[in-house]
Amino acid sequence: MRTTLTPAALALAFTALAPAQAQTVIDHANGYTLTAAGTLQRFTSLAFDAQGKVVVAGSEAQTAAALPGAKHVDAQGKTLLPGLIDAHGHVFGLGEIASGVDLFTPTSLPAALRAVADFARAHPKNAWIIGNGWNQEAWKLGRFPTAADLDAVVSDRPVLLRRVDVHATWLNSTALAMAGITKDTPDPAGGKIERDAKGNPTGVLVDSAMALADKVVPLPTPAQARAMLDNALALLAKSGLTSVHDAGISVAEDGIYRDYADHGKLTTRVYAMIADTGAAFDELSKDGPLASYANDTYALAAVKLFSDGALGSRGAALIAPYSDMPSTRGLLFQQNAAMQAKMDKAMKAGYQVNVHAIGDAGNHQILDAYAQLIPKYNAGALRHRIEHAQVVTPEDIPRFKTLGIIPSMQPTHATSDQNMAEQRVGHERIKGAYAWRTFLDQGSRIACGSDFPVEPPDPFEGLHAAVTRQNAAGAPAGGWYKNQAMTLDEALRCFTLDAAYAARQENLIGSLEPGKWADFILIDRDIFTAPPEQLGKTVVLQTWMGGKRVYKKGG
Repeated sequence: MRTTLTPAALALAFTALAPAQAQTVIDHANGYTLTAAGTLQRFTSLAFDAQGKVVVAGSEAQTAAALPGAKHVDAQGKTLLPGLIDAHGHVFGLGEIASGVDLFTPTSLPAALRAVADFARAHPKNAWIIGNGWNQEAWKLGRFPTAADLDAVVSDRPVLLRRVDVHATWLNSTALAMAGITKDTPDPAGGKIERDAKGNPTGVLVDSAMALADKVVPLPTPAQARAMLDNALALLAKSGLTSVHDAGISVAEDGIYRDYADHGKLTTRVYAMIADTGAAFDELSKDGPLASYANDTYALAAVKLFSDGALGSRGAALIAPYSDMPSTRGLLFQQNAAMQAKMDKAMKAGYQVNVHAIGDAGNHQILDAYAQLIPKYNAGALRHRIEHAQVVTPEDIPRFKTLGIIPSMQPTHATSDQNMAEQRVGHERIKGAYAWRTFLDQGSRIACGSDFPVEPPDPFEGLHAAVTRQNAAGAPAGGWYKNQAMTLDEALRCFTLDAAYAARQENLIGSLEPGKWADFILIDRDIFTAPPEQLGKTVVLQTWMGGKRVYKKGG
């Protein structure tokens, strides 16, 4: 439902904040925002005060009469939306990609190997060749790539390449040797070393086995980590993202975030999750959850855990065997008691618990744990989440609503996975996969994101996928399981208000209501009148956070 703000409503909104003098008025805008109830409303002028908080959104005449002397900025009729929020991403990972081998682009194994070889030649001083983005499914390889494949192009240095879903790594023989991985190395709990018929490692590590190699890769220097964050922040602002939820950070990354926040260098708000409940949690949780820091630019009030792996690498834990590989059901990272102990530790300390769960067995395990722990700590107000909630049994979907669990989902995962998802789980289980409409119809509030850098951070690609159930190329015709699509109003809400709700920040951001931060974007088209197939082509012209412009196309 869409409405236009009435004069009475505008007067009421302004009266409530009358003492605050607006510093800036954006005029001649084609503005859309949501109310707290999720109703879409129109406006042509946005006013915000010297602190960067919204005073009123209405007409030019109303803001001009109420706010004489304010600085006026002409939006030239461009569409203005609330700043978009990505509820699940990996900020430093996004920044790292710019400094490694790009394997998102190659469409075949030979093309990927050429990219690795070219990068190695161009970076002779790199001790390790690191890359991201390979996908054997997209290459139609019919198998995992191998160390032997890599050895043919780089054998003098270790090579470590992360799969597109970041749930498998591909190594050359030098990297395998440096990690000490041999025929006698056992598979770790929750992980797998891919092997040949004789039991020798072939070069791919799945899920927790990746740690065997990660531990010998040098950590980025402080300067490199800051460069990663700079790269990521620039990309996020360009994408129109004024807030992101960083799904798993370290002690060092927390320190960098706080320093950037202290110095006004965070051009995107960050709601961070501590990675696991080990040593990093013990260090970062000493003073309890950090709900807000530096004018709400940073928060550290959640924990990120893993139940299982990913569907593409068959690491997602399924109740029944994989349809295309009956010899496996995937991997639970922890047995039930150990998983529940991690969740208990975080919840007891007052943290929101956000657990990665892809397969129906992984989702079931976490829902069972929430059913035990939320009543134990009376912790429903923390709005615990399941990250991804990709394949869920029909019996478990209603439990999200009953338990108050937020499904944190990524629309582009469905359109990227359509080439293999049904092969993995079959025709019946796919009915509970990427089931946005089923969740929405039962009253669940979906928090949308991208899982960048697994997917591009562009939220308009996510809006396009949510509405059309098609990939960027428009496939398949008519949409993939279109019955699970969202309306555009719903999709906008899951990238704004409901993403904010999932971080308990709906009173701060997510819409352009009086008293909230003036986080907004100007874009090149009216997404509510443009054809749905053009949603993903939307270009961000300007991004504003807290009443300050942090990005302008062209400089």
